[in-house]
Amino acid sequence: MLWRLAAMLLLVVAQPAASYFNLFLSQTEVRKLMGLQEAQLFYVREGVINRYAIKFVVTVPAQVHKLHFTWENLSGRPLPYTLSVDISNPSALSSSLNISQAGDMPVSGLQTWALSLHCGPYDAEVDLSLRINVSLSRRNTTSLEFKRKKICLKDKSYTRPEEVLVAASGTTSGGQVFYAAIGCACAFMAAIFVLVIVYYVRDKKARRHRDPLQESRGLSSACSVERGTGVGPAQTFLSPETPPPASAASGSTYRRLDDRPSRELHERIQEITVQRCRVRLLSIEMEGTFGRVYRGSYHEEGASTPRDVLVKTAAEHASQSQVALLLREGLALYGLSHPALLPVLGVSIEDRSAPFLLYPHTGYRNMKRFLLRCKLSSEGPPRALTTQEVVEMALQAAKGVQYLHRKRLVHRDLAARNCVVDDDLRVQITDNALARDLFPQDYHCLGDNENRPIKWLAIESLLSKTFTTASDVWAFGVLLWELTTLAQQPYVEVDPFEMASYLRDGYRLAQPINCPDELFAVMAYCWAMSAEERPTFSQLIICLQDFHTQLTRYV
Repeated sequence: MLWRLAAMLLLVVAQPAASYFNLFLSQTEVRKLMGLQEAQLFYVREGVINRYAIKFVVTVPAQVHKLHFTWENLSGRPLPYTLSVDISNPSALSSSLNISQAGDMPVSGLQTWALSLHCGPYDAEVDLSLRINVSLSRRNTTSLEFKRKKICLKDKSYTRPEEVLVAASGTTSGGQVFYAAIGCACAFMAAIFVLVIVYYVRDKKARRHRDPLQESRGLSSACSVERGTGVGPAQTFLSPETPPPASAASGSTYRRLDDRPSRELHERIQEITVQRCRVRLLSIEMEGTFGRVYRGSYHEEGASTPRDVLVKTAAEHASQSQVALLLREGLALYGLSHPALLPVLGVSIEDRSAPFLLYPHTGYRNMKRFLLRCKLSSEGPPRALTTQEVVEMALQAAKGVQYLHRKRLVHRDLAARNCVVDDDLRVQITDNALARDLFPQDYHCLGDNENRPIKWLAIESLLSKTFTTASDVWAFGVLLWELTTLAQQPYVEVDPFEMASYLRDGYRLAQPINCPDELFAVMAYCWAMSAEERPTFSQLIICLQDFHTQLTRYV
């Protein structure tokens, strides 16, 4: 009893802020300060502080005069905060905030605030510190200190807005500034006016060409186009009172989406092509930058009632390469049949601007989002997963990957975000279509213009982009760690650029506090440096089944 009580106390003490707030730099801010594309930098994620990121002194270029921070209150109650700025050379740099220095973090939603930096009339490099204190309770305060080095150049950064405002109307400089401002405003309004006209003309021309194209494909009055509230413009729905026609759509459009489509992929698309008018979109389940996942219904030919489906589709502004990637990754599990796999049901490419993939939907939801809800539920008390349930879920996933390997397929992106689970904890593995867009914090680019799940990859996949069944075993170990931590971010303190050297030096994920030694041994077994020393999924299933048997003896 004593060791169980101690373990419970450790769990409470070790995760005091497990879901209090997030604090991060947006993609725009990271690109502005560090030049990184499509990346957010979390200093605090769900109460876990990224000490590794905070300790770095970030240089602020001369052309940057504002630092933007975004925070999100996850506690459901006001969180008091205080802000203070310390500047090493006040004569060369001053600062101001667009929020009060003391107040409450908003109860819900994201809030972005700015620290403005005003350089003096000479060149200088000035050190500054931003201190943030967030009171989680009377005895629990999170203190953060961000260090920046501001570059001030007289010719580029020094402005005197006060003098412009108070300049006499008869002075030459004041008049020049006034007329220059008027000229810039007129030019800006003219540019906006031209862009609106161009967009209107292009949109009208596209509609003129689209209508005869739909008629040539047999989309007659039997298939109606409705405008759905909240599900995007010009989405195609099935008319509830009219049965859809039986004509099939052509798959030739995909050849225009990609100049070099594989013949095998093209044949797959032709085999499972469905008509857009048979699909009805009901609500948005998940949304990213260029992709969306809808919940909808699909009226199959000859069926009396429609079936529930999930629809993955690209947004209107998605590029051709993003659309082609959606189709390739979405058809990765095509033609497979296993209880632990969620294969694609159908595909439509008749509208080249918005192709979509259909998946059967029987109450499943994304596993990562499910685990995060287990940690913090706004609809009631958090759902606690027992060790036995974790092992049962891991067993199902392992059997799904074992089936893939028997079919000589390597998943390459095994993680909680690419699995689904229902209320009965039945697990299915999915493809990774749209995963980079829906979970951008899980993917990083190491300068090779390719977003990869760096912190789920085996050492050989990081160093030489080698993917085998053994690399899937490594990723399964990380997935098992996600299950036991309720979808915490792995290696949150490690910079993605240093992951390879970190793993090469023998470092691995730490054992979660509530994880039994037997289960952590399975994880560590998956992370062997040599691929030959890692277990196969057949061996993993045996280990997990043995451990599950031991657990059930005491239940």
